[in-house]
Amino acid sequence: MSDRLYIFDTTLRDGEQSPGCSMNIDEKMRVAHALSALGVDVIEAGFPIASPGDFEAVHRIASEIHGPKIAGLARAAERDIARAGEAVKPAGDNGRIHTFIATSPIHMEAKLRMTPDQVVERAVVAVKQARSLAPEVEFSAEDAGRSEIDFLCRIVESVITAGARVINIPDTVGYMTPDEFGWRIRSLIERVPNSDQAIFSVHCHNDLGLAVANSLAAIENGARQVECTINGLGERAGNASLEEIVMIMKTRSDRYDINTGIDTTKIVPTSKLVSQITGMPIQPNKAIVGANAFAHESGIHQDGVLKHKKTYEIMTPESVGWSTNRMVLGKHSGRAALKSRYVELGVELDDERLIVVFERFKKLADKKKDIFDEDLMSILSDDSGIDHERVKLLNLHAASGTNDTPVAAVELEIEGQRHKATAEGDGPVDAAFKAIKSLVEPNGKLLLYAVNAITAGTDAQGEVTVRLQDGDRIVNGQGSDTDIVVASAKALIAALNKLPNMHAREVHAQYSGV
Repeated sequence: MSDRLYIFDTTLRDGEQSPGCSMNIDEKMRVAHALSALGVDVIEAGFPIASPGDFEAVHRIASEIHGPKIAGLARAAERDIARAGEAVKPAGDNGRIHTFIATSPIHMEAKLRMTPDQVVERAVVAVKQARSLAPEVEFSAEDAGRSEIDFLCRIVESVITAGARVINIPDTVGYMTPDEFGWRIRSLIERVPNSDQAIFSVHCHNDLGLAVANSLAAIENGARQVECTINGLGERAGNASLEEIVMIMKTRSDRYDINTGIDTTKIVPTSKLVSQITGMPIQPNKAIVGANAFAHESGIHQDGVLKHKKTYEIMTPESVGWSTNRMVLGKHSGRAALKSRYVELGVELDDERLIVVFERFKKLADKKKDIFDEDLMSILSDDSGIDHERVKLLNLHAASGTNDTPVAAVELEIEGQRHKATAEGDGPVDAAFKAIKSLVEPNGKLLLYAVNAITAGTDAQGEVTVRLQDGDRIVNGQGSDTDIVVASAKALIAALNKLPNMHAREVHAQYSGV
């Protein structure tokens, strides 16, 4: 049994399927570069048949990312597989087609309306087609957790014979318990005659909060690939969390003598990047990457940690990328120093992007006495759409008082033209939103407005996330500033810029919202 655990990251596919977590191509590229630097073995870049945008993202990642294998997901259907093969082709020997079909009785009968024999036949044909288009094929038995073990053995043996070299056993609906799931993996490896010709993989959902526990049970019983996501993102309750799986392997090396190949010092920066781009905040008590993961308030705990850190810390903050040092860059710092610090944080900036980021850094340094790594990362959240801003905030003035009606006046540049509007609201943020939305259409339905203080102190930047829905499209926008109203306006505008049909209203008369 190998002592190597392969980390298959599906943040860009399954993670992106979380409501409101869709990313544009540039955002996907930023995440893909971060995953590559993190050291994941496989990046599942998307579902190429799903849309032209998904195909383009997979194709571009396959063209530009070197090191990890690049996988494209495909149903066991000819068109899907052909599209996936075309998308991952630029990856060369690192290309992988990941094809799947459901194998549980309820899925076969109610969804596929196919007999078990038909499912096996379809799976074999799909794997053979995929093998002719890519150097490596992974096969997934969707809803394997509720599939009959005898049928699973049959289909797994058939697809291995057809050429699949990675066999994924997903707990698609998060139904299994660890002892059940571990037994299932062990049974397949022992009962399938040609199981030694494939790596067994697992993809566990978190509907009952058991995704990581089930993944561990699978590892203990012979699985050597785990499909997971940054911050546990994913459909419904999410997936197994990459950072938790990796740090369990490292921290409990006495129990799991297994190497993942992950650069753990890049876990926290990658987590923050994904959180910023998707607009999904990290709960403070989240293991490994939560703000409180290494915080100690209890007097007993504080006393113990001061005497010896290992009394209450089973791993060091630095080992996962937390920095205990204050950022010392200031308004007199130069571009080279700023670029160097970003490299330490796992972010590579080309010269063109550095110019824009440096300008934003200087503006922030004029407002804040102390600048932290968190501030530097937040600057990047305002940077993702530099080349695509159809709407820009030129000026914002907001006023409110205990006995006054809040009012906001905004000036926007919309596709090169200046527009102004004024609006009243329940508060300065509400008034600013109404003024901005009066100038553009469609302006979407507000689904989420969330505020997070990036660092401590009254001069801390506020980071705002806005989620808008226009028809069946959901988009996120982030903005940060020491002025929370300005940060809110930036976030709304960032989201509006992602609505494909957004344009200036034809009439731009002054507007008073109520």
